[in-house]
Amino acid sequence: MNQITILDGGMGTELQARGLAPGERPELFGMDHPEVIEEVHRNYIAAGSRVIYSNTFGANGHKLVGTGKTVAEVIAANVATARRAAENSGAAGVRVALDIGPIGELVEPLGTLSFEAAYELFREMVVAGEEAGADLVIFETLTDLYEVKAAVLAAKEHTKLPIWVTMTFEQNGRTFLGAAVPSVAVTLDALGVAALGVNCSLGPVELVPIVDELMEWTDLPIIVKPNAGLPDPRTGAYEMTAEDFGREMTVFAQRGALIMGGCCGTTPDFIRALTAAVAEGAADRPARKKRKGVASPGRVAEYGKLNVIGERINPTGKKRLQQALLEEDYGYIKKLAISQQEAGAQVLDINVGAQGVDEEKIIPYVVKAVQSVVDLPLQIDSANPKVIEAALRVTNGRVIINSVSGERERMDAIFPLAKHYGAAVLGLAMDEKGLPETAAQRVNIAERIVAEAEKYGLEREDIIIDCLTLTVSAQQVQAMETLRAVREVHERLGLHCALGVSNISFGLPARGHMTENFLIQAMHVGLDFPIINPNTKGVMDAVVSFRAVSGEDVDCAAYIERFAPEQAEMRRRKELGITGDEAAGAVQTSAAESADAVDPLMDAIIRGLSDDAERITRKLLTEMAPMDIIQEKVIPALDIVGDRYEQEIIFLPQLINAANAATAGLELIKVRLAEAGQGVSKGKIILATVEGDIHDIGKNIVKVVLENYGYQIIDLGRDVPIQRVVEVAIEKKVGLIGLSALMTTTVTAMKKTIEALHEAGHPCETIVGGAVLTEDYAKEIGADHYAGDARSMVEIARRVLG
Repeated sequence: MNQITILDGGMGTELQARGLAPGERPELFGMDHPEVIEEVHRNYIAAGSRVIYSNTFGANGHKLVGTGKTVAEVIAANVATARRAAENSGAAGVRVALDIGPIGELVEPLGTLSFEAAYELFREMVVAGEEAGADLVIFETLTDLYEVKAAVLAAKEHTKLPIWVTMTFEQNGRTFLGAAVPSVAVTLDALGVAALGVNCSLGPVELVPIVDELMEWTDLPIIVKPNAGLPDPRTGAYEMTAEDFGREMTVFAQRGALIMGGCCGTTPDFIRALTAAVAEGAADRPARKKRKGVASPGRVAEYGKLNVIGERINPTGKKRLQQALLEEDYGYIKKLAISQQEAGAQVLDINVGAQGVDEEKIIPYVVKAVQSVVDLPLQIDSANPKVIEAALRVTNGRVIINSVSGERERMDAIFPLAKHYGAAVLGLAMDEKGLPETAAQRVNIAERIVAEAEKYGLEREDIIIDCLTLTVSAQQVQAMETLRAVREVHERLGLHCALGVSNISFGLPARGHMTENFLIQAMHVGLDFPIINPNTKGVMDAVVSFRAVSGEDVDCAAYIERFAPEQAEMRRRKELGITGDEAAGAVQTSAAESADAVDPLMDAIIRGLSDDAERITRKLLTEMAPMDIIQEKVIPALDIVGDRYEQEIIFLPQLINAANAATAGLELIKVRLAEAGQGVSKGKIILATVEGDIHDIGKNIVKVVLENYGYQIIDLGRDVPIQRVVEVAIEKKVGLIGLSALMTTTVTAMKKTIEALHEAGHPCETIVGGAVLTEDYAKEIGADHYAGDARSMVEIARRVLG
């Protein structure tokens, strides 16, 4: 396909110009005024649109609560209107896309909405859309990759509709919830969507680098549906003209984007200009260069040429982990995950196979627990396909299935799961005959695994082969056969290779020497997915050194970062007269002492470990005054997290996890203070999404963070009448009011709310925030402060309330 498909433009602004009131739901307006919606659709078709979006963006069961309308009837009515417009337009080949936006609640672990509940909400919508006659489904304006997975699976499993997905990115190249471009591209490609891309948030110019990066990671048709530049919050108008928009969109056509339209601020004039601009150069446009064909480690884990799979979440031989699984002690499992990520793992193996453990029941909880504290791809390790599928349904991002072998029954069970859920597979070079003795036999089995996987539609680059590590003390000749097999699989077949490296030294003394030596040799011949314990210093030293030698570690930066402090410490010890093994031991002791010096409660909060935070706080309450715990530990920990967030070392999920961990401890502190007749509040703050605006995810995040800093939050919710804000501020004697608005059309309500507070004579200060606001405009509407995110809101609260 090399023909450009033109989408439609914005729906909201078109409806507002035709009578949609602030805060009124477009989907319900469409049911009452189908002729208005049909007119908008027909105008876009006349302008060149050949795919029109149904007026169903927010028609999910969560948002329709209290409206008296069902999902099925809202979607049926609005899809019918779009179908009528398409069929009566006189244009050939116009398709109707069932338009679905985000649910409006954060999905676990960041929020309270379960993955299963999200899946069900999307299922209800896509089934209704297909029954109503939609030609395809488009999930748009999403920022959470986990929510997207629920949506795509619901559509795949309950309809035959082609699936398109567009996500919304910030200028830093990540979504609001921190998903990076490679993660989005690889995950959605693997899940089997028909097209993917970007929409909303930014204009065409700002989206160029994001689209370029998307094209590096997928061969799927790319969708580009930008805003009309950036809005002026004073007027709500967008900065671009239709002609500017059309001209800038030709950049994407020249790069190979195949599906283009407009989002917020675009009108039929913009689509007309886009249609004309890309049509002029369509004939001369070069075909997009295909990316696939060479195995890319990034398809499995987006880190580098060498990816360490952490093996510690496997109960074999680990009594403490076995106990944790039996007792459903997920806090211990979270710490295993964090420690491996911090030690350098890029993928985490998950195995819950222990005596007495119901694997199928517990593995979703283990997966969710791990994903709540780390953002690494997972490897699901089980002999039971049902256990594997239970895990695959709830994994967020890329996942590897470990393991499939050359056995026919095993391949028939695993490959369909891998294809459906977009998983990579790790294949063992063994079959019904057992363990092969020669490298040639292992390579032959690998070829059979690949051939069968490709029959199921899996890509070669998503296949990892384990050439089997046998213990050298019992089968010495097999060590070299394994290495020969790895070289052949890597060089001739062009596949990824994995090995359970530590198996080589089982039963031998001083195992570390043997393990490290074998690992180095294996990496040299093509091992790129070593399965090791990343908390073992020697093996990770070998990995870091290999990356420097291979050139993956540019300028040896990571090598220097790892070893320079160690060398400096050794030099210092030597100057003190401590030499040789004694000095090395002293360095290790010093490192251990430094780790012990980290405050346990602060560490638990920073890492997002709620169970630990609660347990440690409970103990501290027997030793310290409650307010001292807050001032000396909770707030300093949150400050560290806030600094890392501002520096983009961490992203929103980690910020929320830290806030939730702090909450776990603060709840205990509040109880203690209440028993003593005291309060924890540093002051009261009202938060409200202004009248006419129904978006509140950002406000809810700010609420969680502020509460953990000790402020009492009065959350008035969304679409809050102006007088309601004034009344509560006066009644509760609140000195700081936070107002949120996401839409340009509701910024006027924000201004009126500030004016009403001033007219009432109430002594307070106001903070405003939201995607469409700027600091200059905040001053213009009379706000005392502008907050771009939760972290800046905290700083303002500190200045105003202390």
